[in-house]
Amino acid sequence: MTDFYRGILSIAKKLQAEADDHLLPPKEITPSRKDIVLPHSLFKKTRGYLEKIVYQINISYESTCYDACAVMIRRLIETLIIESFEKHKIENKIKHSSGDFIQLDDQINKMLSESNWNLSRNAKRGLKQLKKLGDLSAHSRRFNAQRTDIDRFIDDLRVVAEELLYISGLRK
Repeated sequence: MTDFYRGILSIAKKLQAEADDHLLPPKEITPSRKDIVLPHSLFKKTRGYLEKIVYQINISYESTCYDACAVMIRRLIETLIIESFEKHKIENKIKHSSGDFIQLDDQINKMLSESNWNLSRNAKRGLKQLKKLGDLSAHSRRFNAQRTDIDRFIDDLRVVAEELLYISGLRK
């Protein structure tokens, strides 16, 4: 093979690698093109892992992966509850004696009955509904979330997430 053809082959391989790279998801988390479910700006400069969860919520919704979206919503709620208890240095209230966190259902009950904060009526209602949707998507063999399932709870999610961000001290 001549040097000319080696050069052409090298350029072709480089162009193919660049083209393949453009088909892959971004290596770093960036805001989704549309903040349909949750605004990324609400979580900016909070915690990197929260920003990544919100990114995954929005991008899974945009990609019509509604079960994935519901499960990530559930994860966000659980993470924000833990952040809230840790901020107030009462995380032992949501832990077993072994140091592991209790189940989300029990965390929600503790969140609702905690006297260190006062959740709004909408947040109280939304917490359990969002958990139920996430549970169905994660654990039910025959349930597949649809767009309308997510759409029905977007307002509740926004209220719950923002209230928990303030309670956890991640927003001021």
